[in-house]
Amino acid sequence: MNFLIQKTNDFVTESSGNSNSYSLIFMIFIFLLVFYFVLFRPQQKKDKEHKNLINALVKGDEVITTSGFLGRINKVTNNGYVFLQLNDTTEVLIQKDFIVSLLPKGTLKSL
Repeated sequence: MNFLIQKTNDFVTESSGNSNSYSLIFMIFIFLLVFYFVLFRPQQKKDKEHKNLINALVKGDEVITTSGFLGRINKVTNNGYVFLQLNDTTEVLIQKDFIVSLLPKGTLKSL
């Protein structure tokens, strides 16, 4: 049974303990790096693209909202709202942030 128990001196034990702590720090760093490139960076790009879309909205643009409304922008206000014309008689006031994408011109007429 004695051959299963290995004796180590204090110096070897301390150096192996330090290497384990360094490897743990290295693993955490790698994990955070992967986490950044998989989650944070793509979300930041998506947010930047959406902000550029919102800032570029003008009267006459055809858009789709998060709730599924398709409409044409009638008026853009300075405080973050747009008047969206859904058809000839219906107009709604929505926040710019709820606009998902810009549609090509003439999309509403083709529906």
